[in-house]
Amino acid sequence: MTRSGQSSPFPTLDDAILGGKRVLVRVDLNVPMENGRITDLTRIDRVLSNIREISQKGAKVIILSHLGRPKNGPEAETSLKSVAVALEHELQQMVYFASDCVGPVAKSSVAALRNGDILLLENTRFHAGETKNDPDFVNQLAELGDLYVNDAFSTSHRAHASTEGIAHKLPAYAGRTMQRELEMLTGMLAHPERPVAAIVGGAKVSTKLELLGNLMRRVEFLFIGGGMANTFLAASGKSVGKSLCETQLAETARKIMADADEANCQLILPVDAIVATRFEPNASCRAVDIDSVGDDDMILDIGPRTISKLVGVLAAARTVVWNGPVGAFETPPFQAGTVALAKVCAVLTKTHSLDTIAGGGDTIAALNQANAFNDFTYVSTAGGAFLEWLEGKLLPGVEALRGQKAA
Repeated sequence: MTRSGQSSPFPTLDDAILGGKRVLVRVDLNVPMENGRITDLTRIDRVLSNIREISQKGAKVIILSHLGRPKNGPEAETSLKSVAVALEHELQQMVYFASDCVGPVAKSSVAALRNGDILLLENTRFHAGETKNDPDFVNQLAELGDLYVNDAFSTSHRAHASTEGIAHKLPAYAGRTMQRELEMLTGMLAHPERPVAAIVGGAKVSTKLELLGNLMRRVEFLFIGGGMANTFLAASGKSVGKSLCETQLAETARKIMADADEANCQLILPVDAIVATRFEPNASCRAVDIDSVGDDDMILDIGPRTISKLVGVLAAARTVVWNGPVGAFETPPFQAGTVALAKVCAVLTKTHSLDTIAGGGDTIAALNQANAFNDFTYVSTAGGAFLEWLEGKLLPGVEALRGQKAA
């Protein structure tokens, strides 16, 4: 059931007979790597329960994933071999690895599986047919399984062979991670508790025009922070000094503000800011009124009056959607505004005063920095897919599951 009480429009593992079947499971193991080592296990941790359930129900689990963006076929730095080791450690169950995802190697590896075994196939993007959704490559993947489970919402905005094409070849189901994501998004965003507030940050307006246009029709409060806010402030006649600013989008910003007003959405901009003349760690900085930004100043965070104003908005809201930090949070001391808002959201969530949903890589990093990640109602590990969902777009990998009949 979704949060709104409606049954899921997508077949889930509850609808599948898994025992003895070869189950192709698409997950997102595109984990951050540094010198061959995984630096963040979040994406692996999210899919463990889904893999365990399919294995424990007696299926042969055949895992598909990509890693990075290999350009010319196989390459050592984007091989999933090291990920197989980490997956095995986290599952505390043997994970076999095949050095290809199709062809003789994959076929023989699948044929050797016993019920309950887990096999990770090599990076699907080592084959050009993956991103091209090539029918021949889709067929080669489909030959390896009896059923298909998509547990990778974060890659479902791409119509690739392993995320979309294969769902048309085999009985297809949403995995538990995908199911949870869809239930939270369709519940909290399609049928939210009102009033709804949105926090949208990040560097550039140009990357989030569709997001702003969609949100303003769905929320009562829309706060714009980060570098994006500078473009709106400049379009409103404010001086932003040497701050990051897309001056060419001034007219676009003014139209967004006018459209928000027409949609009865209160668009909120910073009323004060933390500024510095140099953007570097521990740079000397000060809080200034938004009308007092100097010619040599860079706006790098929201100020205390803005934080107080937003605390009031959050206290009045029942749902908040957050995408993007409101300051240069990676560089101290410019993380204060983002961290403060994250902590307030966390407290209000824990007291059941607020439903909180957040997503995007930078947002996750900021919530982790504030130790607030686990206190939000839901945090999506998806980046582009989460953003496109908020923009109101249909995601190919999700749509391929819609209307599937259980088998």
